[in-house]
Amino acid sequence: MPYFFLWVFLFCICDKALPGHTWKMNNLLMTGPKAYLTYASSVQVGAQSGMRECKHQFAWDRWNCPDSALQLSTHKGFRSSTRETSFVHAISAAGVMYTLTRNCSLGDLDDCGCDSSRNGKLGGRGWLWGGCSDNVDFGERISKQYVDALETGQDSRAAVNLHNNEAGRLAVKATMKRICRCHGMSESCTMQTCWMQLSDFREIGNYLKVKHDQAQKLEMDKRRMRAANSADNRVAMADTFGSIARSELIYLEDSPDYCAKNLSLGLPGTEGRECVQHGESLTQWERRSCRRLCHDCGLRVEERRTEIVSSCNCKFHWCCTVKCENCSQVTVKHVCARRHGGHGHQRRRPRGPK
Repeated sequence: MPYFFLWVFLFCICDKALPGHTWKMNNLLMTGPKAYLTYASSVQVGAQSGMRECKHQFAWDRWNCPDSALQLSTHKGFRSSTRETSFVHAISAAGVMYTLTRNCSLGDLDDCGCDSSRNGKLGGRGWLWGGCSDNVDFGERISKQYVDALETGQDSRAAVNLHNNEAGRLAVKATMKRICRCHGMSESCTMQTCWMQLSDFREIGNYLKVKHDQAQKLEMDKRRMRAANSADNRVAMADTFGSIARSELIYLEDSPDYCAKNLSLGLPGTEGRECVQHGESLTQWERRSCRRLCHDCGLRVEERRTEIVSSCNCKFHWCCTVKCENCSQVTVKHVCARRHGGHGHQRRRPRGPK
């Protein structure tokens, strides 16, 4: 049955990137076991929300979660195990678990509802468990069945992917919030009823972005890594993974040069990327985007102005016409461009793969 999960998830991811293949996914789902079909739409929505969050989190990084990141670990183009792919695995698994959990609590899935296993029990001083806690155990279980089924091998790369999948699911649990309601005379709050609720998915993305920045590189014996399914390889992996917390992201290989375009790796490079120089409420990371994407990659910042003409100051005249003026507005964008007379190869030394 793992191959059914594999292809469902492949088409779930590719559905958004490749609209013409939607009918293939729908036809495929119609052939699967009914129990699995029940969750297929939630898996699809969850996987897509994970990739949207990935693009948001890396919008101003050199690697900005390009469409090539939609390729899954079974595709030859995504066989690398870098810091960035660790985030893709984690946020995808988290997205699937999050959506399944939410839809379960909303009653959208058969035979699934709120987690009331602790209701009525004392949770702490002055409060009891009650209400409708989000059923993360259900979401975790079904997400694991779908997402982890993609990894059929026993080598170190598959083990790393499975570890990062679990780290993504643990992030959903780690960011949950306890919500309480007061009870008592005139809302005196002498007693509270509390339940656990999913946080906004953006918080999970922020949490995993920090984990990405702190990800640990595994140093494994190359000879053992090539041993694939051998007992020696399993022992090596057990030794290496033993000291790493399940909630931490891990990777095997250094990131490639994201400044330069590399078609074989599906990397577009930073030439042509937009950056921001001015604006209100910009984060420090956003304010430094032009330096990070352009200058540090040997490119210059080019200002591009576009005039947009639209109707404005429209007035109704009796009877019965509407007359408008033409108003123009100039929008300014800053993009990374090659230096005059150069090829963009001479650049500052980038600080990491950002």
